[in-house]
Amino acid sequence: MQLIRGIHNLRKYHQGCVLTVGNFDGVHRGHQKLLAKLYEEGLQRNTSVMVMIFEPHPLEFFSNKHAPARLTRLHEKVRLLARSGVDWVLCIRFNHDFSSYSPQNFISEILVKKLNIQLLIVGSDFQFGIHRSGDFPLLKEASIHYGFDIINFKALCDSENRISSTAIRHALSEDNFELAQRLLGRPFSISGRVIHGDALGRVIGFPTANLSLSRVVLPLAGVYIVHVQGYDSRILPGIANIGVRPTFNLGAQQLEIYLFDFSLDIYGKYLEVVMLRKIRAEQRFDSINELKNQIKNDVVTARNFFKNQALGG
Repeated sequence: MQLIRGIHNLRKYHQGCVLTVGNFDGVHRGHQKLLAKLYEEGLQRNTSVMVMIFEPHPLEFFSNKHAPARLTRLHEKVRLLARSGVDWVLCIRFNHDFSSYSPQNFISEILVKKLNIQLLIVGSDFQFGIHRSGDFPLLKEASIHYGFDIINFKALCDSENRISSTAIRHALSEDNFELAQRLLGRPFSISGRVIHGDALGRVIGFPTANLSLSRVVLPLAGVYIVHVQGYDSRILPGIANIGVRPTFNLGAQQLEIYLFDFSLDIYGKYLEVVMLRKIRAEQRFDSINELKNQIKNDVVTARNFFKNQALGG
């Protein structure tokens, strides 16, 4: 699979594809069903499959601090899209110029002139162009005018409720990891590269691995039981803290992992942190000793969790 960064990097050989357009945050079961349909259409037409996404998320561009937390960052999203058999992911920089495209120009300049698509698959509630003034009926008219096919893809439901990124965020906000996993089709996880931190964990006796968040707001906060994948073939148990570390008044959101019985160098490694259960909310302690004692309790809670899992409990 190839990641194409920007419209200016499109080439002649990218034309004639089957296409879908969206944010695909979480690449959840509803997205997966749409992508499976897109892949099937690509096979039937003997042509390439493309997904168009945007960076940053349009709501992040327009709403900034009020935008919803991301379920997946760009690297994670592209990795998940690649698993679905997509040939190309076109990542368009969402900025003032692009947000000013009229629906008609988006269709004529990008879908037709740049991509010459054979087929477009989107939901009936899909909106695009300046002020989100473009909609499915407009695309339907354009498909007849320009000669491409269009499919109205119906949303997938779970227990009569629509599977959506919003529904998954809500499940996570209520610490309902079972529901989030059912909607996603996999356990919720956060991935990133291990970076050098401020070594506070080592100072208090619990050395942590710090994951780069690239200023993206996460949909969770608190202390969690986790397992970590990506260092080698092992699944490593541990606990993670997501938050601003109020005891130290440091302010910036961080994801720190304390791995049990593990002391190898993992700086620079790209890890996937799978969230299993919430232990507690993040809190401020009056002393370092209080914090250390609480972390010891958190570790005991997590070790008991893993022991019960091993026993089938």
